[in-house]
Amino acid sequence: MSRPLSPGAGRLVAAAAVVGGLMVAAGAFGAHALADAVPPARLDVWRTGAAYGQVHALAAVLAALVAGQTGARAALRAGWLFLAGVALFSGSLAALVLLDLPALGAVTPLGGVAFLVGWGTLAWAGWSNAE
Repeated sequence: MSRPLSPGAGRLVAAAAVVGGLMVAAGAFGAHALADAVPPARLDVWRTGAAYGQVHALAAVLAALVAGQTGARAALRAGWLFLAGVALFSGSLAALVLLDLPALGAVTPLGGVAFLVGWGTLAWAGWSNAE
């Protein structure tokens, strides 16, 4: 028997699903529309952003499920950190590729930090709720 997700966990799953879908679309856009429009090195940057976005959208769903099972608010925070990381990391890489503004690369590490803090927060949520 399953129990419904809390509103916070449900919203996180919904947001993560939207982000995951956007990252699939971004990957397809890179493979088809950008393949001949940007140099190969910039296309690799695009692919990196899309891949990290997809992985962290799934990580946000995992965090929501952990929160749903344990009630751990830290798991919800981790999920939102993952999505913030996607916006900062993947978003800055996409802007860098599309606009060719190297200064945007300064934003990318902030997204990486959000990913790392999210993973640490999720680890804490799991550790503190283990029996």
